[in-house]
Amino acid sequence: MTEGKRTRIPREQAQEIILNAAEELFYQEGIHAVSVDAVVERAGINKMSVYRQFSSKTELILAYMARKQQSFWADWANSLARHPGQPREQLIQFFRDLAAKTTRPDCRGCCFLNVAVEFPDPAHPVRQLVAAHQQRLHDCLLEMAVALGAVHPPELAYTLRLLMEGAYADSQTFGTENAAIGMLPAIVEKLIDSSLPN
Repeated sequence: MTEGKRTRIPREQAQEIILNAAEELFYQEGIHAVSVDAVVERAGINKMSVYRQFSSKTELILAYMARKQQSFWADWANSLARHPGQPREQLIQFFRDLAAKTTRPDCRGCCFLNVAVEFPDPAHPVRQLVAAHQQRLHDCLLEMAVALGAVHPPELAYTLRLLMEGAYADSQTFGTENAAIGMLPAIVEKLIDSSLPN
């Protein structure tokens, strides 16, 4: 497809189209493996449309990660909303939903962990965004552990976060049809119950 034949689109729609293309490519193929030209090609727009919306690839990556954050926290809220005021059931539901997500054929692991691997410099703004996201997640899990009345809330929160990251990693190591991930909700239920006072 040549530059002159690309479809012209209103500027107000350009950002969403670009982000849709970037999200698909970055998640499935990795950020460093995907060029701006590849995003342009997938989006079906001209390169100037990209640079009018994002001054650099880093800005595009940060926008992609911000979108992934919004999606994650929407999923989190939806899981918790299934069992209002019941932290035990909320956490089990979240991990039940996580198990379903990590066994989908299009799962490529955790986008935040994938990005952390691609950007080893902790001072890089993309890496800082990942660290802030993971810290917020840890704080939420800690809050839930306290609400549960866990004997050692920090230990439970940390273990839950490791189980979450492990499920994503397991889906990539052993495939999304890995039966072990299906045991995750039951494992979390036992972990939670064992963390409560006798």
